[in-house]
Amino acid sequence: MTLPLVVTDSRIMSSRCLRRSRRDPEAFFTALMLPIMLMLLFVYVFGGDLRTAGAYVNYVVPGLIVLCAGFGAGTTAVAVATDMSSGIVDRFRSMPIHGSSVLVGHIVASLLRNLLATALVIAVAVGIGWRPTGSLAAWFAAIGMIVLFVVALSALAAVVGLVASGPEAASAFTFVPMFVPYVSSAFVPVSTMPKVLRVVAEHQPFTPIIETMRGLWMGHTSTGASIASEAWLAITYCTALLVFALAAAAWLFERRTAG
Repeated sequence: MTLPLVVTDSRIMSSRCLRRSRRDPEAFFTALMLPIMLMLLFVYVFGGDLRTAGAYVNYVVPGLIVLCAGFGAGTTAVAVATDMSSGIVDRFRSMPIHGSSVLVGHIVASLLRNLLATALVIAVAVGIGWRPTGSLAAWFAAIGMIVLFVVALSALAAVVGLVASGPEAASAFTFVPMFVPYVSSAFVPVSTMPKVLRVVAEHQPFTPIIETMRGLWMGHTSTGASIASEAWLAITYCTALLVFALAAAAWLFERRTAG
């Protein structure tokens, strides 16, 4: 099958996934509103007592974007598991379409949903006082970081959806990417944490991803590390996760649909 046909098949599958999102307005609305509600909660309820340099809203936005991506990844895992258990994939495989386009469609749809949620978070954050100081180039770099992270996490979610026995089992995955950011620099500086949690926060993938966005937007990181060093570490984590997830997803998909 030629590349243009693969791209066309993937576009069709992406459109299908987005249409499914519109047919489930409760889940779609929750995915869009949850990070906004959390931001308002943290800024107006907890923010006055949290120790950060400057206004708390300037600190918390990158962490909320990562949390939003985690919730979106859970939705993707459930969608993939639903497809695999409903028999629709067998019908797709009987058609002249590229098998990988099914998973690509889920990943692309996840990326688009997350970019919409991210735009809403940024718009509300600006409305309540977020004032980034980064240049236009820094904004493009931050967006690139978000795209790479969301694609890697969505690909991992597809793997979970392929491994899970059904949608209910896949939904448990939501807990992991939504909980781990709390043990990072997402909501408080790692220097304020107890020693054991500080070690975990300093050496887990979410922290350099968050600090890269924070550094690009605000001109400095909360860890004291340079923006470049955090960015290279974040890119390494995301690239390694993406390569692993794509390879695992392709192998699992072929194995589950063989015959």
